[in-house]
Amino acid sequence: MFRPKLLFTSLAALALGACAPQDPQAVTSAAIAKQVILPTYSRWVEADRQLAVSALSYCEGKIDLATARADFQHAQKAWAELQPLLVGPLAEGNRSWQVQFWPDKKNLVGRQIEQLVTAQPQIDAAALAKSSVVVQGLSAYEYILFDDKSNVADATQKARYCPLLTAIGERQKQLAEEILASWNSTDGMLAQMTTFPNQRYADSHEAIADLLRAQVTALDTLKKKLGTPMGRQTKGIPQPFQADAWRSQSSLPSMRASLAAAQTVWAGVDNKGLRGLLPADQKPLADKIDAAYAAALKLFDSTPRTLTEMLGDDAGRQQLNDIYDSLNAVHRLHEGELAKALGIQLGFNANDGD
Repeated sequence: MFRPKLLFTSLAALALGACAPQDPQAVTSAAIAKQVILPTYSRWVEADRQLAVSALSYCEGKIDLATARADFQHAQKAWAELQPLLVGPLAEGNRSWQVQFWPDKKNLVGRQIEQLVTAQPQIDAAALAKSSVVVQGLSAYEYILFDDKSNVADATQKARYCPLLTAIGERQKQLAEEILASWNSTDGMLAQMTTFPNQRYADSHEAIADLLRAQVTALDTLKKKLGTPMGRQTKGIPQPFQADAWRSQSSLPSMRASLAAAQTVWAGVDNKGLRGLLPADQKPLADKIDAAYAAALKLFDSTPRTLTEMLGDDAGRQQLNDIYDSLNAVHRLHEGELAKALGIQLGFNANDGD
């Protein structure tokens, strides 16, 4: 029997459901995943695909050393942009170590590469995947193309290192593709940051907390990547060989790329970043964080010299101190005031104990 009253009640309930406000943290989590993180992972995959092609082309004599080095620096930048976005599978296990081995206080990269090219002169990607993480990633690739000892400008040396170079290129491509496929899978990170609850996050607040923890850890790591070569842990004695990507002189550009990526998570696309979650009465804090990012990026952009060059004189060291202080300001704002404003307990970060 037709019941108009029941139908009206059902339609009214549907209408109310459609008008119900969306959870802002769920909207922000989904927006950051779709508009910031996923495109950055996709660029990383494309850069590593190009790296694999580049290694093969260089070893076949189709491109020169300068082009091969430029392709490495492109991949290094793509990886640096991922640092503030390390949530999910790439942050688990030792996967990030498989991409880049840092810090390397005992030159394990150089020592283990020399052992490997002697022990397995015709190594391929499958065998490399079973080797130490030290020789699988960008740090090893950089050593081959840039270190004086490898000296691949010499034809004999090039032939010696090329099997490993092409294996690393292929290994990095495979790893990046695996991670991206995992993100896009049915129950992958993209789904887990979009629909709640799920097996990773009980609610959207947990996802936002995870994002902020990744930001805080990345900003803390940036301070370490600059502070270590500056000698902040060695009584002011510079340690240029402790810098990230020092062989290719990519240290400062990599740091800037990481900072810019962190700013994108903060600002979001169409204001759907962490910034958009702050209530109106927190505008002074939002403005303070905006200004801190702008100041830090401006300092990076005003330093055309390499990190090694800047460590060599007083003026350069003062500039590096200014950059460090600016990074510290961004880090402290995220770790303290932003976490408090968003109601997030950070706990320990991945660098605690380093």
